[in-house]
Amino acid sequence: MSTKLHDYDYHLPEELIGQEPREPRDHARLMLVDKTNKKIEHKHFYDIIDYLQEGDILVRNSTKVIPARLFGHKETGGVLEILLIKRINLDTWECLLKPAKKLKLGQKLYVGQNSELVAELIEIKDDGNRVLKFTYEGAFEEVLDKLGNMPLPPYIVETLKEKERYQTVYAQRGESVAAPTAGLHFTKELLEKIEKKGIKIVDIFLEVGLGTFRPVQTEDVLDHKMHEEIFEIPQEAADIINKGKAEGRRIISVGTTSTRALESSVNENGKVIAQKASTDIFIYPGYEFKVIDALITNFHLPKSTLLMLVSAFSSRKFMLSVYETAVKEKYHFFSFGDAVFIY
Repeated sequence: MSTKLHDYDYHLPEELIGQEPREPRDHARLMLVDKTNKKIEHKHFYDIIDYLQEGDILVRNSTKVIPARLFGHKETGGVLEILLIKRINLDTWECLLKPAKKLKLGQKLYVGQNSELVAELIEIKDDGNRVLKFTYEGAFEEVLDKLGNMPLPPYIVETLKEKERYQTVYAQRGESVAAPTAGLHFTKELLEKIEKKGIKIVDIFLEVGLGTFRPVQTEDVLDHKMHEEIFEIPQEAADIINKGKAEGRRIISVGTTSTRALESSVNENGKVIAQKASTDIFIYPGYEFKVIDALITNFHLPKSTLLMLVSAFSSRKFMLSVYETAVKEKYHFFSFGDAVFIY
Protein backbone atom coordinates (compact mmCIF):
# COMPACT_ATOMS: atom_id res chain seq x y z
CA MET A 1 0.00 0.00 0.00
CA SER A 2 1.37 3.40 -0.99
CA THR A 3 0.50 6.61 0.82
CA LYS A 4 2.65 8.79 -1.44
CA LEU A 5 0.72 11.26 -3.58
CA HIS A 6 2.94 10.87 -6.66
CA ASP A 7 2.01 7.17 -6.77
CA TYR A 8 -1.54 8.20 -7.79
CA ASP A 9 -0.49 10.26 -10.77
CA TYR A 10 -0.97 9.45 -14.45
CA HIS A 11 -0.54 11.27 -17.74
CA LEU A 12 -3.76 12.60 -19.30
CA PRO A 13 -3.78 14.50 -22.60
CA GLU A 14 -5.97 17.60 -22.23
CA GLU A 15 -8.12 16.69 -25.25
CA LEU A 16 -9.45 13.64 -23.36
CA ILE A 17 -11.17 15.78 -20.70
CA GLY A 18 -14.89 15.55 -21.52
CA GLN A 19 -16.21 19.05 -22.22
CA GLU A 20 -19.79 18.23 -23.19
CA PRO A 21 -22.29 15.63 -22.00
CA ARG A 22 -22.60 12.52 -24.15
CA GLU A 23 -25.73 12.42 -26.31
CA PRO A 24 -27.83 10.42 -25.67
CA ARG A 25 -26.74 9.95 -22.04
CA ASP A 26 -26.39 6.17 -22.23
CA HIS A 27 -24.24 6.30 -25.39
CA ALA A 28 -21.15 7.13 -23.34
CA ARG A 29 -18.49 4.47 -23.56
CA LEU A 30 -18.24 1.89 -20.79
CA MET A 31 -15.12 0.09 -19.68
CA LEU A 32 -15.84 -3.19 -17.90
CA VAL A 33 -13.20 -4.02 -15.31
CA ASP A 34 -13.11 -7.51 -13.79
CA LYS A 35 -10.89 -6.81 -10.79
CA THR A 36 -10.54 -10.46 -9.79
CA ASN A 37 -9.38 -11.80 -13.16
CA LYS A 38 -7.75 -8.49 -14.20
CA LYS A 39 -9.74 -8.38 -17.44
CA ILE A 40 -10.94 -5.33 -19.38
CA GLU A 41 -13.73 -5.07 -21.99
CA HIS A 42 -14.95 -2.09 -24.02
CA LYS A 43 -18.69 -1.44 -24.45
CA HIS A 44 -21.24 1.38 -24.36
CA PHE A 45 -23.12 2.39 -21.23
CA TYR A 46 -26.43 0.98 -22.50
CA ASP A 47 -24.71 -2.46 -22.47
CA ILE A 48 -24.46 -2.35 -18.68
CA ILE A 49 -27.80 -4.14 -18.45
CA ASP A 50 -26.08 -7.30 -19.77
CA TYR A 51 -23.67 -7.23 -16.82
CA LEU A 52 -26.28 -6.63 -14.12
CA GLN A 53 -27.84 -9.78 -12.72
CA GLU A 54 -31.35 -10.47 -11.51
CA GLY A 55 -31.37 -9.85 -7.76
CA ASP A 56 -28.65 -7.19 -7.81
CA ILE A 57 -29.28 -4.05 -5.77
CA LEU A 58 -28.32 -0.80 -7.49
CA VAL A 59 -27.77 2.05 -5.02
CA ARG A 60 -27.79 5.59 -6.42
CA ASN A 61 -27.34 9.08 -4.99
CA SER A 62 -30.59 10.90 -5.83
CA THR A 63 -29.40 14.31 -4.71
CA LYS A 64 -30.30 17.39 -6.73
CA VAL A 65 -27.74 19.91 -7.98
CA ILE A 66 -28.71 23.54 -7.49
CA PRO A 67 -27.63 26.30 -9.92
CA ALA A 68 -25.20 27.54 -7.28
CA ARG A 69 -23.06 29.90 -9.40
CA LEU A 70 -24.26 33.53 -9.42
CA PHE A 71 -22.75 36.71 -10.81
CA GLY A 72 -23.31 39.81 -8.73
CA HIS A 73 -22.07 43.36 -8.79
CA LYS A 74 -21.14 45.88 -6.13
CA GLU A 75 -22.72 49.35 -5.97
CA THR A 76 -19.56 50.62 -7.68
CA GLY A 77 -20.19 48.20 -10.56
CA GLY A 78 -17.41 45.68 -9.90
CA VAL A 79 -18.50 42.13 -10.79
CA LEU A 80 -18.06 39.20 -8.41
CA GLU A 81 -18.73 35.51 -8.79
CA ILE A 82 -20.71 33.97 -5.93
CA LEU A 83 -20.62 30.22 -5.42
CA LEU A 84 -23.10 28.88 -2.87
CA ILE A 85 -21.43 26.18 -0.81
CA LYS A 86 -23.61 25.39 2.19
CA ARG A 87 -26.95 26.63 3.44
CA ILE A 88 -26.79 27.84 7.05
CA ASN A 89 -30.47 28.73 7.37
CA LEU A 90 -33.35 29.81 5.11
CA ASP A 91 -31.71 32.97 3.70
CA THR A 92 -28.07 32.60 4.77
CA TRP A 93 -25.36 30.72 2.86
CA GLU A 94 -21.67 30.04 3.21
CA CYS A 95 -20.17 31.08 -0.13
CA LEU A 96 -16.98 31.32 -2.12
CA LEU A 97 -16.52 34.79 -3.63
CA LYS A 98 -14.17 35.80 -6.45
CA PRO A 99 -12.59 38.33 -6.05
CA ALA A 100 -13.32 38.72 -2.35
CA LYS A 101 -10.40 40.55 -0.74
CA LYS A 102 -11.73 44.12 -0.84
CA LEU A 103 -15.26 43.23 0.23
CA LYS A 104 -16.11 44.56 3.70
CA LEU A 105 -18.65 43.39 6.28
CA GLY A 106 -22.05 44.93 5.64
CA GLN A 107 -21.31 45.47 1.94
CA LYS A 108 -24.03 44.44 -0.50
CA LEU A 109 -23.98 42.60 -3.82
CA TYR A 110 -26.76 42.77 -6.39
CA VAL A 111 -27.71 39.82 -8.61
CA GLY A 112 -29.92 40.00 -11.70
CA GLN A 113 -30.79 42.82 -14.10
CA ASN A 114 -33.31 44.21 -11.65
CA SER A 115 -31.36 43.18 -8.54
CA GLU A 116 -33.88 40.41 -7.78
CA LEU A 117 -31.39 39.00 -5.29
CA VAL A 118 -29.44 41.18 -2.85
CA ALA A 119 -26.65 39.65 -0.75
CA GLU A 120 -25.11 41.23 2.35
CA LEU A 121 -21.72 40.09 3.65
CA ILE A 122 -22.24 39.24 7.33
CA GLU A 123 -19.20 37.08 8.19
CA ILE A 124 -15.70 36.26 6.97
CA LYS A 125 -14.66 32.75 7.94
CA ASP A 126 -11.16 31.59 8.89
CA ASP A 127 -10.83 29.49 5.72
CA GLY A 128 -11.58 32.51 3.52
CA ASN A 129 -15.19 31.59 2.77
CA ARG A 130 -17.81 34.30 3.23
CA VAL A 131 -21.28 34.17 4.76
CA LEU A 132 -23.97 36.05 2.82
CA LYS A 133 -27.53 36.88 3.86
CA PHE A 134 -29.90 37.13 0.88
CA THR A 135 -33.05 39.19 0.48
CA TYR A 136 -35.51 38.57 -2.37
CA GLU A 137 -39.20 38.30 -3.19
CA GLY A 138 -40.98 34.95 -3.47
CA ALA A 139 -39.25 31.56 -3.08
CA PHE A 140 -35.44 31.46 -2.98
CA GLU A 141 -35.34 28.29 -5.10
CA GLU A 142 -37.34 29.97 -7.90
CA VAL A 143 -35.14 33.07 -7.86
CA LEU A 144 -32.02 30.89 -7.89
CA ASP A 145 -33.35 28.80 -10.76
CA LYS A 146 -33.86 31.97 -12.78
CA LEU A 147 -30.54 33.68 -11.99
CA GLY A 148 -28.13 30.85 -11.21
CA ASN A 149 -25.83 28.75 -13.36
CA MET A 150 -24.81 25.14 -12.83
CA PRO A 151 -21.51 25.03 -10.89
CA LEU A 152 -19.44 23.12 -13.45
CA PRO A 153 -15.97 21.91 -12.41
CA PRO A 154 -13.05 24.20 -13.32
CA TYR A 155 -11.73 21.79 -15.98
CA ILE A 156 -14.92 22.20 -18.09
CA VAL A 157 -14.45 25.31 -20.20
CA GLU A 158 -17.37 24.83 -22.60
CA THR A 159 -20.72 26.48 -21.76
CA LEU A 160 -23.48 24.08 -20.72
CA LYS A 161 -26.46 24.62 -23.02
CA GLU A 162 -29.07 22.86 -20.87
CA LYS A 163 -29.01 22.92 -17.06
CA GLU A 164 -30.57 19.47 -16.70
CA ARG A 165 -27.58 17.83 -18.41
CA TYR A 166 -25.62 18.36 -15.18
CA GLN A 167 -28.43 16.63 -13.30
CA THR A 168 -29.29 12.92 -13.11
CA VAL A 169 -32.69 11.96 -14.54
CA TYR A 170 -33.63 10.62 -11.08
CA ALA A 171 -32.57 13.65 -8.98
CA GLN A 172 -35.16 14.18 -6.21
CA ARG A 173 -34.04 16.70 -3.59
CA GLY A 174 -31.03 18.29 -1.98
CA GLU A 175 -28.62 21.19 -2.33
CA SER A 176 -25.57 19.67 -4.00
CA VAL A 177 -23.08 22.00 -5.66
CA ALA A 178 -21.68 19.24 -7.86
CA ALA A 179 -23.36 16.35 -9.63
CA PRO A 180 -22.93 12.69 -8.69
CA THR A 181 -21.56 12.25 -12.20
CA ALA A 182 -21.61 8.45 -12.50
CA GLY A 183 -25.41 8.74 -12.54
CA LEU A 184 -25.46 11.13 -15.51
CA HIS A 185 -25.20 8.14 -17.89
CA PHE A 186 -28.58 6.66 -16.97
CA THR A 187 -31.71 7.37 -19.01
CA LYS A 188 -35.25 6.74 -17.78
CA GLU A 189 -35.63 4.02 -20.45
CA LEU A 190 -32.46 2.23 -19.33
CA LEU A 191 -33.58 2.37 -15.68
CA GLU A 192 -36.94 0.84 -16.66
CA LYS A 193 -35.16 -2.02 -18.45
CA ILE A 194 -32.94 -2.57 -15.41
CA GLU A 195 -35.97 -2.81 -13.11
CA LYS A 196 -37.74 -5.18 -15.53
CA LYS A 197 -34.72 -7.48 -15.37
CA GLY A 198 -35.29 -7.89 -11.62
CA ILE A 199 -32.70 -5.47 -10.30
CA LYS A 200 -33.78 -3.43 -7.27
CA ILE A 201 -33.01 0.30 -7.42
CA VAL A 202 -32.46 2.05 -4.09
CA ASP A 203 -32.26 5.81 -3.46
CA ILE A 204 -29.93 7.35 -0.90
CA PHE A 205 -28.74 10.96 -0.63
CA LEU A 206 -25.40 12.69 -0.23
CA GLU A 207 -25.04 16.43 -0.77
CA VAL A 208 -21.99 16.72 -2.98
CA GLY A 209 -19.74 19.58 -1.91
CA LEU A 210 -16.96 21.54 -3.58
CA GLY A 211 -14.43 19.40 -1.73
CA THR A 212 -15.00 16.89 -4.53
CA PHE A 213 -12.70 19.06 -6.67
CA ARG A 214 -10.25 19.99 -3.91
CA PRO A 215 -6.82 18.63 -4.81
CA VAL A 216 -4.72 16.67 -2.34
CA GLN A 217 -1.83 18.96 -1.43
CA THR A 218 0.11 16.78 1.00
CA GLU A 219 2.75 14.39 -0.32
CA ASP A 220 1.75 11.85 2.34
CA VAL A 221 -1.94 11.29 1.56
CA LEU A 222 -2.65 10.38 5.19
CA ASP A 223 -2.06 14.04 6.07
CA HIS A 224 -4.94 15.10 3.79
CA LYS A 225 -8.07 16.35 5.57
CA MET A 226 -11.26 15.25 3.85
CA HIS A 227 -14.20 17.60 3.39
CA GLU A 228 -17.43 16.86 5.23
CA GLU A 229 -20.69 16.07 3.42
CA ILE A 230 -24.22 15.49 4.69
CA PHE A 231 -25.85 12.21 3.71
CA GLU A 232 -29.07 10.34 4.39
CA ILE A 233 -29.82 6.63 4.26
CA PRO A 234 -33.63 6.21 4.44
CA GLN A 235 -34.97 3.28 6.47
CA GLU A 236 -36.40 1.57 3.37
CA ALA A 237 -33.00 1.74 1.66
CA ALA A 238 -31.20 0.30 4.69
CA ASP A 239 -33.73 -2.57 4.95
CA ILE A 240 -33.40 -3.51 1.26
CA ILE A 241 -29.59 -3.40 1.36
CA ASN A 242 -29.34 -5.41 4.61
CA LYS A 243 -31.79 -8.04 3.33
CA GLY A 244 -29.87 -8.22 0.04
CA LYS A 245 -26.53 -8.65 1.83
CA ALA A 246 -27.99 -11.43 3.98
CA GLU A 247 -29.21 -13.19 0.82
CA GLY A 248 -25.82 -12.88 -0.87
CA ARG A 249 -26.97 -10.39 -3.51
CA ARG A 250 -24.54 -7.91 -5.09
CA ILE A 251 -24.70 -4.34 -3.81
CA ILE A 252 -23.72 -2.12 -6.75
CA SER A 253 -22.92 1.49 -5.96
CA VAL A 254 -23.55 4.18 -8.56
CA GLY A 255 -20.65 6.55 -7.96
CA THR A 256 -18.15 7.40 -5.28
CA THR A 257 -20.67 9.58 -3.41
CA SER A 258 -23.06 6.64 -2.91
CA THR A 259 -20.04 4.56 -1.87
CA ARG A 260 -18.93 7.09 0.74
CA ALA A 261 -22.45 7.31 2.19
CA LEU A 262 -22.86 3.53 2.38
CA GLU A 263 -19.43 2.85 3.84
CA SER A 264 -20.05 5.58 6.45
CA SER A 265 -23.23 3.89 7.67
CA VAL A 266 -22.14 0.42 8.71
CA ASN A 267 -22.25 -0.77 12.30
CA GLU A 268 -19.91 -3.33 13.89
CA ASN A 269 -22.22 -6.15 12.72
CA GLY A 270 -21.90 -5.11 9.09
CA LYS A 271 -25.45 -3.73 8.93
CA VAL A 272 -26.28 -0.48 7.15
CA ILE A 273 -27.91 1.99 9.55
CA ALA A 274 -30.71 4.32 8.45
CA GLN A 275 -29.60 7.81 9.45
CA LYS A 276 -28.98 11.41 8.47
CA ALA A 277 -25.43 12.38 9.35
CA SER A 278 -22.24 13.88 7.96
CA THR A 279 -19.17 12.03 6.76
CA ASP A 280 -15.54 12.85 6.12
CA ILE A 281 -14.60 9.24 5.36
CA PHE A 282 -11.34 8.89 3.43
CA ILE A 283 -11.10 5.65 1.47
CA TYR A 284 -7.63 4.72 0.19
CA PRO A 285 -5.78 1.42 -0.47
CA GLY A 286 -5.83 -0.83 2.55
CA TYR A 287 -9.48 0.02 3.29
CA GLU A 288 -11.78 -3.01 3.59
CA PHE A 289 -15.16 -2.41 1.94
CA LYS A 290 -18.06 -3.49 4.13
CA VAL A 291 -21.08 -2.87 1.88
CA ILE A 292 -20.39 -2.57 -1.84
CA ASP A 293 -19.55 -5.42 -4.21
CA ALA A 294 -19.33 -3.47 -7.48
CA LEU A 295 -18.94 0.15 -8.51
CA ILE A 296 -20.10 2.24 -11.47
CA THR A 297 -18.01 5.39 -11.73
CA ASN A 298 -16.27 7.82 -14.09
CA PHE A 299 -12.54 8.29 -14.68
CA HIS A 300 -11.11 10.53 -11.97
CA LEU A 301 -8.47 13.24 -11.72
CA PRO A 302 -4.80 12.34 -11.19
CA LYS A 303 -3.73 12.50 -7.52
CA SER A 304 -7.37 12.74 -6.35
CA THR A 305 -9.05 11.09 -3.36
CA LEU A 306 -11.50 9.54 -5.84
CA LEU A 307 -8.68 7.79 -7.71
CA MET A 308 -7.50 6.53 -4.30
CA LEU A 309 -11.01 5.22 -3.58
CA VAL A 310 -11.20 3.19 -6.82
CA SER A 311 -7.63 1.99 -6.20
CA ALA A 312 -8.77 0.75 -2.80
CA PHE A 313 -11.63 -1.12 -4.45
CA SER A 314 -9.24 -2.91 -6.80
CA SER A 315 -5.52 -2.22 -6.46
CA ARG A 316 -3.42 0.84 -7.19
CA LYS A 317 -1.24 -0.93 -9.73
CA PHE A 318 -4.17 -2.47 -11.62
CA MET A 319 -6.23 0.75 -11.62
CA LEU A 320 -3.32 2.73 -13.02
CA SER A 321 -3.06 0.14 -15.81
CA VAL A 322 -6.84 0.55 -16.38
CA TYR A 323 -6.37 4.33 -16.69
CA GLU A 324 -3.41 3.81 -19.03
CA THR A 325 -5.67 1.66 -21.23
CA ALA A 326 -8.40 4.33 -21.10
CA VAL A 327 -5.93 6.97 -22.32
CA LYS A 328 -4.69 4.66 -25.08
CA GLU A 329 -8.28 3.90 -26.16
CA LYS A 330 -9.16 7.61 -26.03
CA TYR A 331 -11.92 7.38 -23.43
CA HIS A 332 -13.23 10.72 -22.16
CA PHE A 333 -12.39 11.60 -18.55
CA PHE A 334 -13.98 13.35 -15.54
CA SER A 335 -17.53 14.71 -15.04
CA PHE A 336 -18.68 14.64 -18.69
CA GLY A 337 -16.51 11.65 -19.51
CA ASP A 338 -17.13 7.95 -20.02
CA ALA A 339 -17.93 5.31 -17.41
CA VAL A 340 -16.23 2.32 -15.84
CA PHE A 341 -17.92 -0.65 -14.13
CA ILE A 342 -15.60 -2.32 -11.62
CA TYR A 343 -16.85 -5.67 -10.37
